[in-house]
Amino acid sequence: MHKTKEIDIISIKKKREKSRQLRQTIVAYSFLLPNFAGFVIFTMLPIIFAVVLSFCNWDGNHPIEFVGIKNYLNLGTDARFQAALVNTIAYCLGHIPLTMVCSLGLAVLLNRKLKGRNIFRTLAFFPYVASLVAVAVVWNMLFNPQMGPVNMILNQILKIPPQSLPGWAADKDWAMITVVMFSIWKSMGYYMVIYLAGLQGIPSDLYESASLDGATGWQKFHYITWPMLSATTFFVLVMMTIASFKVYDLIYMLTQGGPGTSTLVLVYHIYNTAFVNGKYGYASCISMVLFVIVLAVTIIQFTWEKKHADY
Repeated sequence: MHKTKEIDIISIKKKREKSRQLRQTIVAYSFLLPNFAGFVIFTMLPIIFAVVLSFCNWDGNHPIEFVGIKNYLNLGTDARFQAALVNTIAYCLGHIPLTMVCSLGLAVLLNRKLKGRNIFRTLAFFPYVASLVAVAVVWNMLFNPQMGPVNMILNQILKIPPQSLPGWAADKDWAMITVVMFSIWKSMGYYMVIYLAGLQGIPSDLYESASLDGATGWQKFHYITWPMLSATTFFVLVMMTIASFKVYDLIYMLTQGGPGTSTLVLVYHIYNTAFVNGKYGYASCISMVLFVIVLAVTIIQFTWEKKHADY
């Protein structure tokens, strides 16, 4: 009889424990549900629809027409798509390494005990938080080929003849260089902050020991700072790569893809194809190509990082 009561008590405790765990699970999922529902409605379903639409023709007014892989085959003869792909890769190759170098250099400099360094940190970070519209207008005024102060300085101080002055955003040979310069100036403050956080996480004992051993500043950077920032650098590289392939706002504000197709990038080409020309199916096809490229580059980066981390 006593044993039966013990079994009943244990059974009741187990039921209460299961009931408590169920309530906790329901509460947890109730907190996750709004975010998950938003992800499904505003992210997952549009992605699935874009994948399906990439095999169709649709102008937004007439019924959707299934065309198979025709959109993907048309990419091979689309000169604007090819120009946009080349320009996107050129932008990434120019923007990513130069921004990383400038950001790391600023971080190392402003991590020192300098007088007024907080002011300089703020000034370096200001372009990132400033209105893109405002700074783009100012940038175009500064680099105006005819009346801009930059060309005036090049002409009057460096004695460069007027016919040899850069045309900047108005010249197809200089437009992409102008965009890359602007993007470096605009974003390096943000990545500088990330590098500063990484630098401040390096133990000072390592530098003190290196100083006792007679290490130079370059040797400290090469053997201590750079290896200790490997995780930070990898994070910056991945985030910057994704952002560079998705660049749109800078192009829209500075050049609108011109002159000609000299600064036309994939995302801006997708926007024009879908919302200007009304080819939503073809725009979705280009979006899928961009997605695959970014995914492949990211996988390569993670594979490379894992391989070197094992060593």
